[in-house]
Amino acid sequence: MSIRNLCRTAAGLLVAMSLAGAAGAAETGVRFSLDSRFEGPAAPFLLALDKGYFKAQGLNVSVDPAEGPLEPFTRVASGTYDIGFGDINALIKFRDANPRTPLTAVFVVYNRPPFAILGRKSRGIATPKDLEGKKLGAPAADSAYAQWPIFVEANNIDAAKVTVEPIGVPVREPMLAAGQVDAITGLSFSSFVNLKSRGVPVNDIAVLLMADYGVELYGNAIFVSPKFAADHPDAVKGFLSAFTRALRETVKSPAAAIDLVLKRNDLARKDIELERLTMAIRDNILTPEVKANGYGGIDEARFARAIDQIAIAYRFKTAKPKPGEIFDASFLPPAAERKAN
Repeated sequence: MSIRNLCRTAAGLLVAMSLAGAAGAAETGVRFSLDSRFEGPAAPFLLALDKGYFKAQGLNVSVDPAEGPLEPFTRVASGTYDIGFGDINALIKFRDANPRTPLTAVFVVYNRPPFAILGRKSRGIATPKDLEGKKLGAPAADSAYAQWPIFVEANNIDAAKVTVEPIGVPVREPMLAAGQVDAITGLSFSSFVNLKSRGVPVNDIAVLLMADYGVELYGNAIFVSPKFAADHPDAVKGFLSAFTRALRETVKSPAAAIDLVLKRNDLARKDIELERLTMAIRDNILTPEVKANGYGGIDEARFARAIDQIAIAYRFKTAKPKPGEIFDASFLPPAAERKAN
């Protein structure tokens, strides 16, 4: 081999090694936490993982379920996870209680929250005022029950006329199905499907979605730790870009996306999880506001009103936050990528 060809070969090897090293260095590990088990609404995250959309952004992402809705906040705040998914209203309260860990929302997935009152029409429940004189089953730690004071004020309900019975989460739907309570608090896409599976006729289930009755709160959002966002801003942007692509595909073809949930949850049934996902898309994700403005963002005026509503049900230990302190829009993908289906 001539000296010239040898030099070319050596140069080529150096370039290849340099590119390989750069590719390896560019891949950032991201530990991501859901807020519950692998169920229908988790499908977009799993689609982004299984189709390689995270990988295409130079990310090595793990997606883990959680035992409860507060777990993603404690995981990310502790530094054991980098990005999480959880109720933005609970995030606001967590920040207030833990001011040294100012977790930041970067993408709103549920433009309207699934908080709901579910009642039996046969027991006289059809509107919010119908709850007066009735028995409401509510788990103490239930995220929907946390909004009860807001719902009461927005609908001029005389709370003194409603008997609130503290019950456990596992017996919530069984007690309503058995007629031991007249209504329950819960997440619309979970409690409705659970009631159906227990044989309650669909035409006997009244779903009072709080967002339809004056509750202006946003729902679940993707959030990050301030350290991870500062150290890896491109990773956060890449994560949201990959997720947005997967979300659009999930909204377009939920039946295809649901299979990715089923392969991770042996106890899941396709019809149940598909209905859960379909309800979440219809009621919480693809809302009129999202159709007008695209996925992921907030309306600052509405968010300010939502924070005011949170103050009805929660006493802030520090100053009531401003929208810009909770939500950072700088990581969102371009508007064209976020356009709703």
